Amino acid sequence: MKAFYKNNNGLTQIKEWTPDCWISIESPTETEKKYLLEELQIPEAFYNDIEDIDERPRIEIEHGWTLIIMRVPIKSDDVKLPFQTIPLGVIFKEDICVTITFYKTEIITDFVSYSQRKNIEIKDKFDLVLRLLLSSSVWYLKYLKQVSQKVKLAEDNLEKSIKNEELQALLQIEKCLVFFITSLKANDVLFQRIKNLKAHKANYDLELLEDVEIELNQAQDTANIHSNILTGMMDAYASVISNNMNNIMKQMTSISIILMIPTLIASLYGMNVPNGLEESKYGIWILLLVSVVLSTFGVFLFKRRRWF
Repeated sequence: MKAFYKNNNGLTQIKEWTPDCWISIESPTETEKKYLLEELQIPEAFYNDIEDIDERPRIEIEHGWTLIIMRVPIKSDDVKLPFQTIPLGVIFKEDICVTITFYKTEIITDFVSYSQRKNIEIKDKFDLVLRLLLSSSVWYLKYLKQVSQKVKLAEDNLEKSIKNEELQALLQIEKCLVFFITSLKANDVLFQRIKNLKAHKANYDLELLEDVEIELNQAQDTANIHSNILTGMMDAYASVISNNMNNIMKQMTSISIILMIPTLIASLYGMNVPNGLEESKYGIWILLLVSVVLSTFGVFLFKRRRWF
């Protein structure tokens, strides 16, 4: 999807390209790829780098074109990985500025809406990059809240279950947190490099720099805290599940032993040999009474040992 935005008390969508407008492209089609490579003539290597889902954040300059790649969070359709991070590339040269991502994100739409609500004016290309970094950090925090809710749900399920599915759910969330932490660290390195660019240092909005740094640090700290809590929780619940299983096996063993008592007595007195009760009309009742007494004693003994 291709969209053009121009500064006008916030970002306003326009119908066609004009100099210094922002071109936003999400999930580019073949037609949009041709537009980028043939009409705008952006380097094909830049386009291919952004297409690689594992591409790391960085700055690169080639033939007057500047490429800045950051990693942004998205909600995934994959049940096994509910959240992941993807590269978002900003490519610019003179009066051309393009952002490309090969996945649909909530960040771009939210960023445009926020700029309109706050009447934000984008001063230059680096200002746009910094504001996108700020917006991505905010979305990391939003998704981390949803991760926290998923952890709470899995925790509630674990308290009622001894199955592995809940632990697997926590493992999937832990994978999401690993992706978040790695991407946030890489974004922080990218931010520090942009912040220290000598050619642009004097033009930066100091308040914006401070906001980006605060949000990045907060997102990193929050992701690390969630990861540490989740790791401890998984270890604890793995022990709880193992302990619950041991208790169940102990109870089943106790029941088997108790049931074995009348079985043993019936087996002994059911043999086709003299046993002293074969002529007694009360023989069956005596055996039943002995079985009940011994079984009751067994139940009492196991209860004292807290095996039930």
